[in-house]
Amino acid sequence: MAIKIRKEDALNYHTLGSPGKIEVIPTKPLSSQLDLALAYSPGVAEPCKEIEANKENVYKYTSKGNLVAVISNGTAVLGLGDIGPEASKPVMEGKGVLFKKFAGIDVFDIEIDEKDPKKLIDIIKSLEPTFGGVNLEDIKAPECFEIETTLKQQMKIPVMHDDQHGTAIISGAALLNALEIVGKNIEDIRLVVNGAGASAVSCTRFYMSLGVRRENIVMCDKEGAIRTDRVNLDEIKSEFATTRRDITTLTEALFNADVFLGLSAGNIVSGEQIKVMAPNPIVFALANPDPEIPYEIAMAAREDLIMATGRSDYPNQVNNVLGFPYIFRGALDVRATAINEEMKLAAAKAIAKLAKEPVPEIVNKAYGDNKLAFGPTYLIPKPFDPRLITTISPAVAKAAMDSGVAKSAILDWEAYELELQERIGIDQRLMSRVIARAKKNPKRIVFAEADNVKILKAAQTIRDEKIAIPILLGNQEKINQLILENKLDLNDVTIIDPYSQPDKLQMYGEILFKKRQRKGLTLKEAMRQMRDRNYYGAMMVELGEADALISGLTKDYPKTILPSLHVIGVKPGTERVAGMYIMNTDKGPYFFADTTVNLNPSAEELVEIIGLTANGVKFFDIDPRVAVLSYSNFGSAKGDVASKTAKATAMAKQKYPDLVIEGEMQANVALNEEIQRENYPFSALIGKKANTLIFPDLSSGNIAYKLLSEIGNAEAIGPVLLGMNKPVHILQLGSSIREIVNMVAIAVVDAQSTNQL
Repeated sequence: MAIKIRKEDALNYHTLGSPGKIEVIPTKPLSSQLDLALAYSPGVAEPCKEIEANKENVYKYTSKGNLVAVISNGTAVLGLGDIGPEASKPVMEGKGVLFKKFAGIDVFDIEIDEKDPKKLIDIIKSLEPTFGGVNLEDIKAPECFEIETTLKQQMKIPVMHDDQHGTAIISGAALLNALEIVGKNIEDIRLVVNGAGASAVSCTRFYMSLGVRRENIVMCDKEGAIRTDRVNLDEIKSEFATTRRDITTLTEALFNADVFLGLSAGNIVSGEQIKVMAPNPIVFALANPDPEIPYEIAMAAREDLIMATGRSDYPNQVNNVLGFPYIFRGALDVRATAINEEMKLAAAKAIAKLAKEPVPEIVNKAYGDNKLAFGPTYLIPKPFDPRLITTISPAVAKAAMDSGVAKSAILDWEAYELELQERIGIDQRLMSRVIARAKKNPKRIVFAEADNVKILKAAQTIRDEKIAIPILLGNQEKINQLILENKLDLNDVTIIDPYSQPDKLQMYGEILFKKRQRKGLTLKEAMRQMRDRNYYGAMMVELGEADALISGLTKDYPKTILPSLHVIGVKPGTERVAGMYIMNTDKGPYFFADTTVNLNPSAEELVEIIGLTANGVKFFDIDPRVAVLSYSNFGSAKGDVASKTAKATAMAKQKYPDLVIEGEMQANVALNEEIQRENYPFSALIGKKANTLIFPDLSSGNIAYKLLSEIGNAEAIGPVLLGMNKPVHILQLGSSIREIVNMVAIAVVDAQSTNQL
């Protein structure tokens, strides 16, 4: 359904709180007289002198390298026309928000009251010392062509008129994929373009760069086909005038055409006109808010049609936000002097390639569609796909380097990917290290719930990225059907149906019986239990037929963990297992335990949980600094929980003398060194900020991590199962694909390390 926008809602959105959508936030502390002196006079003179000595130092000492100017004169705003620079400001602010949200780029929006192209060029050029790049926006044609061309020639920073090139790049990616689906060569297609404005001209030129031949293009405007014999053609229209004398109207142009590109006005194409196109036609009706032909009418006219629009409520939305943030990000990061054709082509091809990858669960949830997969209704990625920045920006940066317009080089592409993730708040440094380790020596991971689409998509990801070697447990026919329906490529992955292997079931059952015959288990019951895939998968790990087990997506945690405890058991010298969550926050990772297993541990049991958790934190190459939590600070309040945690802390300090540990203490005190210095100067955590939080019971730990993940803007990774004799990791009920992949990577490294967790 289309989102209905009420006038009142839109106006309230822009007025509530601070008017507008953006603000400037200092990146340095300004809390003391010294800070002020460093930020301004007299301290600011030092970087000024360094920049005077070498202008390139402006990138070192100022924000220029991450600052883009979004500039308009308000002559072609949205579909509203020439409404003036002041009225264009909400749009330019919105563009700034998108730059920041999707690529971590800071923006100053600049609205200029000047329509003369030459004067506007002079004004924009004079701003070059301030900005690392210029995004031109909502400037009318044909002036926009002259303005952009001249600025690109005269400025030594990247300049792009997004109305032209953004649509061209995104729709170009969609065109490449649509042609692949219908099996047509781009060199052979007949293209009809309706519209002769900035976007239409730029798209047509870009399609030619992709391979469309000039002689196969017919461009139309409101007067019909643009022909060489028409009078008063301007220079731009003359560039695309056709020599074909048999074409004068749009209908004639569409006859036997392969592709229609509309960048004109809504509701000007009929279903009958679509019917005269060639077999398997491609229609990009990109007029907004109303396409040249309504989606429903077009699809009713042709069953073999592939269609894209500019609207979010229909498949294949061509949205410029897929391009400009990431193109500028890549250009800025290598200090490109321009955004050239090579960079634009690289962006389009990267977008097209990404659409063929399995869709992350976070995208499925955002769009309420669990069946997104490359095909006629999914030609290009969705705007909220978190992989866009790590796909497009590196491609653009590399193209800039290869084409000679980059003044700086990226040498470590893996580090660059981490930097990109950090810029938009996806801090995966910890998991990235784990995944990198996993890839060095992938292990066999058996999935006990392989008849689930999330598991299969995760299996596809870990296989494609060479994180692990998946083994799928379940009904083979059902699994294959799900693979087919979701267009996954898992044909070479091992699928095991326990019911089809009676000899294995017999052998596994006998082994289980021997393990538990003195714990009340009969042979018959052991055989029955082995039909449970959690028992079967655990036995595969126990016998070395797989290296780790992943389960728990569709069953309660206690029911899932029990088979592994029966089959594999805990480590020698360990009496229990524990569950730990990693909370990725803006301040770094924190480790929470126990969050999933032990209901109300005693002081002695808490000591063991502390030891297990500390080892678990070390597994991630991080030194644990442990705070044992309570409602009391060092005996300030009485009660069973306070007494238990105080006793556990004292015992743990004796048992683990090399471990930084403190307690009992309240959570805010544990995380606030200032409070500790003022009130508890003896705390072992002063100068060694706590990163490992031990909760007094399951209830408090579970509540804390779920609250933080929901309202604290933290990503929860886990639960990581601690203390098993062999690698077993239990997913939280309903885990996302990304969470499954993270757990697989942890399981692989666990298996590589002879089970350190």
